[in-house]
Amino acid sequence: DRDTDKKRIEELLEENMVLEIAQKQSMNESAHLGWELEQLSKSTDLADSEKSFVFELNECASSRILKLEKDNQSLQNTIQELRDASLNSRESSLKFVELEKENQQLSKKIEKLQNQIEREKQSNQDLETLSEELIKDKEQLQVVMETLKADKDRQIKDLKQENDHL
Repeated sequence: DRDTDKKRIEELLEENMVLEIAQKQSMNESAHLGWELEQLSKSTDLADSEKSFVFELNECASSRILKLEKDNQSLQNTIQELRDASLNSRESSLKFVELEKENQQLSKKIEKLQNQIEREKQSNQDLETLSEELIKDKEQLQVVMETLKADKDRQIKDLKQENDHL
């Protein structure tokens, strides 16, 4: 039973390390996404509401990452306590069942976070596309306005000349 328990602890440690790596990758992706959103908000004339939306996305992702880090640390502490304590095999088995459940919950949370990051990336791409379209529309409107102004000035000049002839 103790050998089984030791093997199970090793498996849980490995699984925990994999989860930590996935969590760090998620954190890196989230940080990069935040940076991209920040760059987008700096490079375009987005409305204040869009800037606060980007800020809220970053805050939401950071909050979720911090919560996952806390859960992960709690899980590591529990594993360390199991190692240090000399529990009988029945108590160990119960703790392992709890750890398995916690690991499953953490895996689900990480998966949800990764899905959220993907949605945020898509949202960021959509905002970038919209921003580019708005910039193009603005440039086209400026050209139209300049053309209309030139036509108006020409018409005024023509009317003045006609008025002077009369």
